[in-house]
Amino acid sequence: MHDKTPISPLAAIAILALAAQGALGADAETWAAYGQFTNVSQFHPRYRSPYAGPNSLDPGNNTRETVDATLFAGARLWDGAQAWLNPEIDQGFGFNDTLGVAGFTSGEAYKVGANRPYYRLPRAFVRQVIGLGGDEQAIDAAPNQLASTTRADSLTLTVGKFSVVDVFDANRYAHDPRGDFLNWSVIEAGAFDYAADAWGYTLGAAAEWSCSDWTLRGGVFDLSRVPNSKELERGFGQFAVIGEVERRTDLGAGRPGKVRLLGYLNRGRMARYDDAVAEPGVPATPPDPARVRRYASRPGAAVNVEQQLAPDLGAFARASINDGSKEAYDFTDINRSLSGGLSLQGARWERAADTVGVAFAINRLSDAAKRYFAAGGVGILVGDGQLPHYGDERILEAYYAARVLPHAVVTADLQFIDHPAYNRDRGPLPVVGLRFHAEF
Repeated sequence: MHDKTPISPLAAIAILALAAQGALGADAETWAAYGQFTNVSQFHPRYRSPYAGPNSLDPGNNTRETVDATLFAGARLWDGAQAWLNPEIDQGFGFNDTLGVAGFTSGEAYKVGANRPYYRLPRAFVRQVIGLGGDEQAIDAAPNQLASTTRADSLTLTVGKFSVVDVFDANRYAHDPRGDFLNWSVIEAGAFDYAADAWGYTLGAAAEWSCSDWTLRGGVFDLSRVPNSKELERGFGQFAVIGEVERRTDLGAGRPGKVRLLGYLNRGRMARYDDAVAEPGVPATPPDPARVRRYASRPGAAVNVEQQLAPDLGAFARASINDGSKEAYDFTDINRSLSGGLSLQGARWERAADTVGVAFAINRLSDAAKRYFAAGGVGILVGDGQLPHYGDERILEAYYAARVLPHAVVTADLQFIDHPAYNRDRGPLPVVGLRFHAEF
C-alpha cells in the first residue's frame, strides 16, 4: 500500500477555477476558465493466482486511489480561432502501478503514479474553425470550447499538445472516465494503439471537414520515444497517421446516431513478437523486445457506433483490430476487441440528472502475442511470466452516476473481469469503484 499525502494544491486549483468562472459574465465568448476535480477509489478482493510474473496484478486485497484537478483556460485569438491550456495536478496509482489487466480498470489511472501531487500540462493547443457554408449553428460553451457560432459545413484545424482521443474515436455514451464508464477497453476501442506518452497525450495536428451528414478527420501525431515511454520522440521520427470517417444518422423521431470508421498506421521502432521469442536464450530467459526492434509499420482499424434508442436511452458498440505480429506501442496489449453497452438517464425514476450504464468488452491476443507471453514476455500492461492456458479477457462493467449537487456527481462502479491478462489460471477478478467528480 502506498503512503497517502495531503492534496491541498488540488483544492487551490479548484478554487482558482471557480473564481475565474464567476468572473466571466459577458466576456464568456472572448475567454473562459473552467475547473474539474475527480477522485476515483477502487478495491478488489483476494482472487485466485497460482503464480505471478513482472506485470501480474497483486492477488491480495488491494485498494488504490487517483486524484486529479484541472484548470481549462482559453481565449479567442481572432475570428474562429481559440487557444487553450489545461494545467493539471495529479496524485495516486492504479492497481499495481497500472499493470495486470489489458482492459485496465480505471481510465483515470495513468501508466505512471506518485505519492505526492505533481504538476503537468496535458493540453496546450490552438483550434481554428473555418466556416464553409450551410446553416449557422450555435456552439455551446464548455471546457476547451468557447461559445460561438459556425456554419454547418466547416473545416476545423487543431494543432499542439492534446490527446488523440480528444478528436478520434469519440462516443456519446462511452468515452469519459470522469463521467461514464471507467474500463480502458470500454471508453476507447481496445485495439486502437493511438500515439501517446505514458499519460495519454502527444503532439500533433488534426483536421476535420464537416459537410452535411458527414465528417472526415485526419491527423499526424508523435509516438513515444520507445514503446510505453514517458517521453515523446524528438522531431516526429516516429509517428502515427490516423483517418476517420463519420456518418451521422437519424432513425426518426429525433433519434440521432453516428457511425465512425477509423484507420491508423504507426511508424516506429518496434519488435516482432516472433523475433523476440526466437532470440538466443529464449525460453531459458524471457524474450527482450528491445533487442530486436526495427523501424516498421503497424496498422489497425476500428468501427464505432452510437445510437439513441429513446430520449433517455442510448446504445454503443465498438470493434477494433490491429497488426498482432508486432508489440503494442503506446496504449495496451490488445489485438482484437469488441465492446458495447447501454446508457439510461434517470427520468423514469424521477432522477433525470442521474445515469446508469452497463457494458461488456472482449479482448483478444494474436497467435504471435500468445507465443510471446507464453515464453515469459512482458507487454505494456500484462505479463504473468508464463501463459500455459490462454483465455480471452472478458469484462463486464456497470455504473450508477448520481448528481448530488448541481456541479457534483458521485458514481458507484462495478467491474467483473474473467481471465485477467488473458490467463485462465488467474481470476475471476471483481473490482468495486467509487468516483467523485465536480465541475466549476
